[in-house]
Amino acid sequence: MQEVVIDMNTNAQLETARRNMVENQVRPWEVLDARVLGVLSALPRDAFVQPAYKAVAYADVALPLGHGEMMWKPVLEGRALQALLPLPGERVLEIGTGSGYFAACLAKLGAQVTSIDRRAEFVDAARVRLRSLAIANVECLQADALAGFRPAQSFDAIAVTGAVAELPSLFGDWLTPAGRMFVIRGAEPAMQALLLQRAADGGWIEDRLFETDVPYLAGAEPKPAFYL
Repeated sequence: MQEVVIDMNTNAQLETARRNMVENQVRPWEVLDARVLGVLSALPRDAFVQPAYKAVAYADVALPLGHGEMMWKPVLEGRALQALLPLPGERVLEIGTGSGYFAACLAKLGAQVTSIDRRAEFVDAARVRLRSLAIANVECLQADALAGFRPAQSFDAIAVTGAVAELPSLFGDWLTPAGRMFVIRGAEPAMQALLLQRAADGGWIEDRLFETDVPYLAGAEPKPAFYL
C-alpha cells in the first residue's frame, strides 16, 4: 500500500492564511455576522480553487476559474453571504456555480441550495468538491438561467454570482412573495451590489450595499449601443 504523506507545514500555512483572510480582509469590510464569519473560518476555500492557485486561495484577489470566469474575492463573498443570511432550511438558488465555494458557504449556513451553471465542467467539479467535504444540502445542475431554466419550486433567496446590466424579470418570478436577491447590477467599472426584496405590490425594495466590478453573467451583458 502506498504511504500517504501529509504536509503539515502546508496545512498549517493554509489555516493561518484562512484566519488572516477573515480577520484582516473580511471583518474590516463590515462583515460582522458571527454565523458568516464562522463559516468562512471553518470552510477550506483552498479545496475549491484550481491547484495552480492553492497557495493564494485566501488572498484578496479574484481567482481564475477558466473560460474567462472568476472566483470572487473573499470580501465580496462575505458581504454577499451577510446580505442574504439564509436561515436553516431556507431554499436558496445560486445562479452561477463557479467553483462551488459560495454554494458550500450557503449550505453551511443551513440553506437547501440549488446551484446552476451553464458549464458542465464547473458543475461536475463542484459536485466532486462538495462530496469530498460531505456537504449534502447542495444540488448542482447544468442549466442556463437565461435560456430554458424553469425551477419546479420557488426560493426564499437568490444569489446571482455574475453581474447583470439589467435585472432579468424572470429571476423575480422564482422568488417566494417576500423573497430576497443579492445581485450586482450596472455598467463597469462601477457596478452596484444590491439586496432586493419583493414588496407587497410586486415591486422591489432596494438596498444599495456597495460598489464593485465583476464579470457579467453570460447573456446579461449590456446591449451594444448604436450611434448615428
